[in-house]
Amino acid sequence: MLDEHDFFSTEFEDEDDEDTQKDKYLSFFVGSEEYAVAIRHVIEVIGMQKITPVPEMPDHVKGVINLRGQVIPVTDVRTRFGLEVKVYTERTCIVVVMVRDSLVGLVVDSVSDVLDIPQERIDPVPRVNQREGNRYIEGMGKVADDVKIILDVQRLLFDE
Repeated sequence: MLDEHDFFSTEFEDEDDEDTQKDKYLSFFVGSEEYAVAIRHVIEVIGMQKITPVPEMPDHVKGVINLRGQVIPVTDVRTRFGLEVKVYTERTCIVVVMVRDSLVGLVVDSVSDVLDIPQERIDPVPRVNQREGNRYIEGMGKVADDVKIILDVQRLLFDE
């Protein structure tokens, strides 16, 4: 006799896994503001570790780390946004994301939560007072009575 597990193929399980990531966002703090990135980009969150500087890189690229034998570039989101440099604390962490088939680490002040933000609860960036930093924003997610700034990870990392 077949049980429930035998009924579902691996193909369906993979589709279900992909479905579980739909509308999910990892939120984190940079300064006093809470941002979010689509969970489909997030590989893992790790504590701070030694970052090896690389010469002639932009200021926001702090260097590289060795994560289980793989060299990964690390970008400080605070510096990328032009905020004042802050000493890393025990809450500072690296969010490892996959973008353009590459792993990149994002240094953030602290990780907050995994949020469920359906597409219909995401508004475009307001057109008022468009600033340079807005180019990294994908949308504004409404969560309860709050608004989370959803970042476009690809632009954050590769838009010069």
